[in-house]
Amino acid sequence: MRPNHSTVAVAADDSDLAVPEDGYHLAAAARVALPFAPLVPAWRPGLESRFDLAVIGGGVNGLAVAWQAAKAGLSVGLFEAAALGAGASRAASGMLAAGSETEPGGEDLWALGRYSQELWPDFVAELEADSGLALGYRTPGILQVALTRDEVERLRFRHDFQRSLGVELTWLGSAEVRDLEPGLRPGVAAGSRCARDHQVDSKRLTAALARAAQQAGASLYAFSPVTGLVLEQGRVAGLAVAGQEIRASQVLLAAGAWSGDLPAIPKTARPPVRPLKGQSLALAQTPGAASLLTQVVWTESVHLVPTHDGRLIIGATVEERGFDMHNTAGGLYALLEAARRALPGLEELALLESWVGLRPTSRDDAPLLGEGRLPGLILATGHHRNGILLAPATARLLTGYLTGGEMAAPAKPFSPSRFFPPPRPPVPST
Repeated sequence: MRPNHSTVAVAADDSDLAVPEDGYHLAAAARVALPFAPLVPAWRPGLESRFDLAVIGGGVNGLAVAWQAAKAGLSVGLFEAAALGAGASRAASGMLAAGSETEPGGEDLWALGRYSQELWPDFVAELEADSGLALGYRTPGILQVALTRDEVERLRFRHDFQRSLGVELTWLGSAEVRDLEPGLRPGVAAGSRCARDHQVDSKRLTAALARAAQQAGASLYAFSPVTGLVLEQGRVAGLAVAGQEIRASQVLLAAGAWSGDLPAIPKTARPPVRPLKGQSLALAQTPGAASLLTQVVWTESVHLVPTHDGRLIIGATVEERGFDMHNTAGGLYALLEAARRALPGLEELALLESWVGLRPTSRDDAPLLGEGRLPGLILATGHHRNGILLAPATARLLTGYLTGGEMAAPAKPFSPSRFFPPPRPPVPST
């Protein structure tokens, strides 16, 4: 039952939400649309102020580490500046595309993605059991298509490269593609199908992680921006929220696209992570056998993602626009036009919603996993387009590291040290 609280207005950029003055909010608020998320308080003086692990950021990866770390016996406090899952986690289409995403130069990322992909079935079973919430996990595969003969050569190169790394793919001719997806344009030229690439409902995933983390004993706080770090002898020993110190043996930075722009982090220690804007939209299609599209389809310009609840997600633009969160006519038109070229029948589908997400993107488009420049400040950010895919790996690898182990082999190529070289030795005086 919803508590009967009086409310106060929130900050101007969340003016359509209200937060009860004792700090509780419903994550089902319309802007965030996480209807299964638990009640979460804002941190205030008098609440718990000492943890083994303090997590900055309440998206999928921050929540996943909080859940697993709490299950491993750590006392965990998680602090989110807005509502849980309000950033890239809410905007993601939920593709688990370890194979289909792989590009030249991304061999290490493919290894990490494959490692995480292999964790997903057990991750789903454990999370659904702990949270009591179905995740909308689907396994129909991902189909990359060439719409014209000019695109076939590029798709064949991508197909052959991915197969050379061990990605399990099937090359399909025009008729075979149309047999799989009759709604695609009649002239579709070829396809490459990865049966092991799957999908999940990212909103249900975020809500389930919040539920499970709470069940495991983690303390979650929304609308609780971190305003500073506590440093002792050059080591991070906690953080500041609402003008108060919160002590923590270790601090995990998992603030997504905001990780490189937090005033709480000294400039020299901020990870090189920037926001990469992506616009998306959703159409309504009939679920099941009558769906216009039954599996995820990629073209060179757009991806089309049918979901378990009858939506068809179309995304996403790639724009260097800083923290701009506005949909634009040009962006949505480009998505619809590219989608219509692949799937002509979508012209009759109802438009449900449109939104913007900010991908947390590093200089090399790969995540930062491990200790950063400041001792005691651990990074789990910069996942770019793979935040949902890499959640199981991030949770396992970081929890192992935080509980006293070494960083496991799959994460070593993604050490933040690649961006934070050791300080130069002093030049001897002459």
